[in-house]
Amino acid sequence: MTTAVDPVGRLPEEWREAMQALGEKPFRAEQVFRWIHERGVLDPEQMSDLSKPLREKLKESGFAPPARVAEKHAAADGTRKLVLELHSGARVECVIIPMTDLNDADASAAPEDDDEDRDGSAPGKTRITLCVSTQYGCAMGCVFCASGQAGLQRGLTASEIVAQVLISKQHLEPHEELKNLVFMGMGEPLHHYEETARAIRLLTHPTARGMSPRRITVSTVGLVPGIARLGADFGGKVGLAVSLHAPNDDVRDRIMPMNRKYPIVELMRALREYPLPMRRRITIEYTLMNEVNDEVSHARELVQLLRGLRVKVNLIPMNPISASELKAPSGARVAAFQRVLSENGVSCFVRTRRGDEVSAACGQLAIADDLVRKKRERDAQREANKS
Repeated sequence: MTTAVDPVGRLPEEWREAMQALGEKPFRAEQVFRWIHERGVLDPEQMSDLSKPLREKLKESGFAPPARVAEKHAAADGTRKLVLELHSGARVECVIIPMTDLNDADASAAPEDDDEDRDGSAPGKTRITLCVSTQYGCAMGCVFCASGQAGLQRGLTASEIVAQVLISKQHLEPHEELKNLVFMGMGEPLHHYEETARAIRLLTHPTARGMSPRRITVSTVGLVPGIARLGADFGGKVGLAVSLHAPNDDVRDRIMPMNRKYPIVELMRALREYPLPMRRRITIEYTLMNEVNDEVSHARELVQLLRGLRVKVNLIPMNPISASELKAPSGARVAAFQRVLSENGVSCFVRTRRGDEVSAACGQLAIADDLVRKKRERDAQREANKS
């Protein structure tokens, strides 16, 4: 069995191997795993029921937090963005989003079958959705997204993904509890499948009383093989959100380059084959861009495209980014688009804009915007060197 490089990314069976290599009893593996993934402790010195020699061995073996909080930004609506610095010096962002009403919950691609919600929440607690990143930058090139315009720097390890969750929990208020996790930050989760899948297994592992897979949603631009793998590996229990953003190939090719490889007909086939549990729906994300994909005719096409699928549609008026001159349509155009969907029986919500004042809104993560600027500077320098 291949052991994860970073101890935070080890599964229990890999910890048992590590304990054996350190000359320790196998039961220590479950203890360490619980300290990390149940209690969120990333410093061996704080693992009080381990012997001091074992704690020293863990430190000597390289056990250390994969990331630290470099910055914290709070918006007036309660949204908080954490900027985490990784050991490599790279910075990624995760966003803590308080869910204040049902529309917010739907807008964040949280599951809508509420039986578990009602029974599993402590009275008086504010539910939190956490948005995490899986890559530093993104290779997908979507024209309306700062991450996509920045280009891919590297993928994150499973431990770096999980660390965003563990660290974010430490920044919750006493009246808050993490209920939903969405893989919607920087990067394309299914382009980095192995580490994404490992992170999900770590976060849901019963040894540490992990999250239910039902509370996790993975977003993708439509990588068809990855959708099939996610469905097969997790039995459809992990929620699926698809960044569609266009009802036909002509428009989608222009705003989402990956569509040329996996056109809409293939994507729709993959969605129909996804092993969706009863009472669950696939989330369709649709960023509305003024005079690009927001016509009433586009809405009618979308109705036809989604016919027969169990979906809910999140309409997202585009958030501004420095990498693009595209902008959101007027409120009247958004309302007209939504009306067509609703009148034709498509469950549809307009996403509440959350955290935009601290560049934490959808497609807007500021570090990605900074990478775009650096990329432009490099491209300009190359052109200057040619001349």
